[in-house]
Amino acid sequence: MVQYKQPVSVLVVIYTADGDVLLLERADHPGYWQSVTGSRDDEETLAETARREVREETGLDVRQYALADWQTQNVYEIYPHWRYRYVPGITHNTEHVFGLQLPHRVDIQLEPREHLNYQWLAWQDAAEKVFSPSNRAAIMELASRT
Repeated sequence: MVQYKQPVSVLVVIYTADGDVLLLERADHPGYWQSVTGSRDDEETLAETARREVREETGLDVRQYALADWQTQNVYEIYPHWRYRYVPGITHNTEHVFGLQLPHRVDIQLEPREHLNYQWLAWQDAAEKVFSPSNRAAIMELASRT
């Protein structure tokens, strides 16, 4: 049986107190850089989804840091080349934005099936590098949050 993704996801901007942002390079689209993101599983709360995705994609234990629900939602059209992951006919996703503040840069344990590389960049450079407009907007918010 096909397991489709829910059209409900989280975007977790991981950043340091100094304003550096963690970016991950997608394995399925080299050159596409992003923050941690992923769809909700089953009946998870959005915070549970954020914690799980951070752990799966970076190896970080969110409980050691400050995870915050930024109370921001983005509804966007799912890129056509990724729609096969959703129930046929689903074209839009609702993304919920979280921030995870770390005291400083840390080493990351990538999930190689999902990401090829990671890098820490100043928030301004990170905002320029990401491919997603909603990810860019979330990173730009750091200027008012740090």
